[in-house]
Amino acid sequence: MSRNNLLIQVHDLCDGRGSGRRDDGGGGGGGGGGSGGDRAETTANRREGEGGGSRCSALALVVHRAQSPGLPAPGRYTPGRATDDDDDDDDDAAEGAVYLHRTPVFIEMANFKEWSSILMIYLFAHVAQYCCTNIANNECAYSSKNGKHNSRCQPKVNYRHKEKEVLDQILGPGSYDARIRPSGVNGTDGPTIVHINLFVRSIMTISDNKMEYSVQLTFREQWMDERLKFNDYNGKMKYLTLTEANRVWMPDLFFSNEKEGHFHNIIMPNVYIRIFPNGLVLYSIRISLTLSCPMNLKLYPLDRQTCSLRMVSYGWTTDDLVFLWKEGDPVQVVKNLHLPRFTLEKFLTDYCNSKTNTGEYSCLKVDLLFKREFSYYLIQIYIPCCMLVIVSWVSFWLDQSAVPARVSLGVTTLLTMATQTSGINASLPPVSYTKAIDVWTGVCLTFVFGALLEFALVNYAARSDSHRDEMSKKCDLERTVSLDVGDYEDNPNNTFNMKPLMRPELMMSRDKMSQIIHQTPPMEKTSCWKSWMSKFPSRSKRIDVISRILFPMVFAMFNMSYWSTYLFREGEDEDK
Repeated sequence: MSRNNLLIQVHDLCDGRGSGRRDDGGGGGGGGGGSGGDRAETTANRREGEGGGSRCSALALVVHRAQSPGLPAPGRYTPGRATDDDDDDDDDAAEGAVYLHRTPVFIEMANFKEWSSILMIYLFAHVAQYCCTNIANNECAYSSKNGKHNSRCQPKVNYRHKEKEVLDQILGPGSYDARIRPSGVNGTDGPTIVHINLFVRSIMTISDNKMEYSVQLTFREQWMDERLKFNDYNGKMKYLTLTEANRVWMPDLFFSNEKEGHFHNIIMPNVYIRIFPNGLVLYSIRISLTLSCPMNLKLYPLDRQTCSLRMVSYGWTTDDLVFLWKEGDPVQVVKNLHLPRFTLEKFLTDYCNSKTNTGEYSCLKVDLLFKREFSYYLIQIYIPCCMLVIVSWVSFWLDQSAVPARVSLGVTTLLTMATQTSGINASLPPVSYTKAIDVWTGVCLTFVFGALLEFALVNYAARSDSHRDEMSKKCDLERTVSLDVGDYEDNPNNTFNMKPLMRPELMMSRDKMSQIIHQTPPMEKTSCWKSWMSKFPSRSKRIDVISRILFPMVFAMFNMSYWSTYLFREGEDEDK
């Protein structure tokens, strides 16, 4: 029990025992002091009022002396003898803690029974405090003996300071050398096992022209280093964190298909190392990489591309260092990953150990399978090409005499189609094989060019028909039956002789003509096609009519064969 608590209990006890006398006497004393009347009356009232309060003051002094033996010995105190400090002494007595430094006092025990009870309370408090202390000490000793942890028995520890001590201990110059690789499994001389896992944060671009892609990822490595074990203070230290990677041994891993890359240092370097009590080391860093991605564009834009990420040891062979994928979900991809022209279908992890003339090196790879979004190319390439081909067919419906309109339409569509083709090829690398888009644009360009050639053929046929009509008219005039006045002969009958228009040697005998007529089969019924074509007597018009049907039919057949072929090949690639 503390001194202040004991003083409060003593003060409460005194208030309960002498409250009646203190109220009676205190009132008189207070009244005398406030009125400033006769001195003797004031002293008498004070003596009467202090009859009960003096015992409490004396008791408080005894308790205070017991708790503070360094105070001066008490002197004699005579109630009613006024000094300059009477008012201050009265106030101290009222609070229950009298410190008599100027006037020595002598405590007179008026009632031995009261004082004995107070002393018993005081002794009981000391005995209780002693017992509680012994019980707590015995409990801590029992917990320590049985190996049990009791937080009340342990002193408060500054674990931040302990972390510094542990780091200085395990990474000190004399205890750790970062140039030496850790031992193998269970402290053997085997290779150091490093487990790797990745978290793909974003895939920025996939370039068909440069055949590369950019990715941002969190790269993590884990390995055991027996030299870094430390005391975790009953689980209070879960791990230690470092931001300087050069203080511990690091695997010499590099990305073999990297073109360029950089670390992230905003706001602080995005890297940390965690050291666990059992010696496990976790290294994590955020990096951005631009990696090469060789592509096969034979099915472009109906293709799928596989882009790899390869991680290889640079200097340590498989005898010293082995990379393994972390068990259970070694590659993670951020949710809702959106790419402008591709979709990440799946990814596969594999091993790719490489052998050179200096040894065999451990290698890991992850293959990212991307499917090209066809809707973009359908809107930007295929539909515009179809529209240009259909527009080129409009010339078949124009009059053959509208030469400027048909020529301008054919040339415009041809140039537009050529521009479209060159724009498509500009976004792709030059390759030695034919792509699916090359087949499409080439055939569409052929149809547009064919429409322009069709007009040239129609124009030639029209001019030929015109020339033939002129010649036919001349022949008709020459074949007109005329009288040859200069070659007539007089005959006895005075008549004119008609001369045949054909030479005699070209004339056929009657018998031979009859034979040919009888040998000729009877005329068959004319077909619908011939009857319909008979409506267009000129060859140029017939060519236009045939082109109106032939061009759309051939283009439709090409579409059927094109889509069935390349979509089937796309399905085969997906099955692989």
